[in-house]
Amino acid sequence: MPMGPDVLDMQGNLPPEAQEKIEELQDLQETAQQVAAQKQEAESELTESETALEELDDVDEDTQMYQQLGGLLVETEYDEAKEDLEEKVDSLQVRVDTLEKQEERVQQQFEELQSELQQMLGGAGGALGGAGGA
Repeated sequence: MPMGPDVLDMQGNLPPEAQEKIEELQDLQETAQQVAAQKQEAESELTESETALEELDDVDEDTQMYQQLGGLLVETEYDEAKEDLEEKVDSLQVRVDTLEKQEERVQQQFEELQSELQQMLGGAGGALGGAGGA
């Protein structure tokens, strides 16, 4: 009689519960990559907008200014341009913060799932064996 459940079944496959955890881990890994890419993009936009805002401080308020809207440049006022940039910086900062929190949550879920899978495949052999004897 074996000392605990075999990790693989008769056909050499993982048990369905373990396969499910592996698929969840793969999904989480994809999510983590997507979140990281979005965060990197938002951080880049934030840096660019903060730099533009700093440059605006060195511009005379009477200078003729233009703002890009899609593929067009339209004339704008200094105050309007500054306000738009400040709003964009604030909005991007909130987005970066949100993505950082999401990234942390995904990482935590990944680590928990990984731990559960390791217990399922190795460390929990004795506990599973006891439950199987009933």
